[in-house]
Amino acid sequence: MKEVIDVGLPAPGQPFSWAVRAGGMVFTAHGPVRRDGSIDTGPIEDQARLTFANLERAMVAAGGSLDDVVQVLIQMIDIADMPVIDSVYREFFNAPYPNRSSAAVKALVVPGMRVEIVANAVISR
Repeated sequence: MKEVIDVGLPAPGQPFSWAVRAGGMVFTAHGPVRRDGSIDTGPIEDQARLTFANLERAMVAAGGSLDDVVQVLIQMIDIADMPVIDSVYREFFNAPYPNRSSAAVKALVVPGMRVEIVANAVISR
C-alpha cells in the first residue's frame, strides 16, 4: 500500500504527490518550487540548489536522508547547464553517488523552469 509523505510544500495544482512511500521505497519528484508554491525561474544554480534542497526535505520527511537515494533522473532544458547542475549535485550528494541519468528536454511545465528531478530511495526502518 502506498503512503503519501508530507514534504512541507503546498499541494501541487496537478494530480500527483510530492513523495510516496511503498514498502521501504520512496518515490519523489522535484523542481525549483519555493515553500510558498511559487517557482524559481532565476539562474540555473539557484534553481538546482532549491530543487535538491526540496529532495533533501522530502527524504528527511520520509525518515531518511540523501544517503538513502539510489537513483536520480535529471531533466534540464539546456545541456549547457549540466556543469552547474553537477556542481550543485556534489553539494548534496557524497560518494558513492546514486545511479543517475541526465537528459536535455524541450521544455518543462512552467516557463523559465530549467531543471526537474525524479529520485528513488530505499529507507530501512
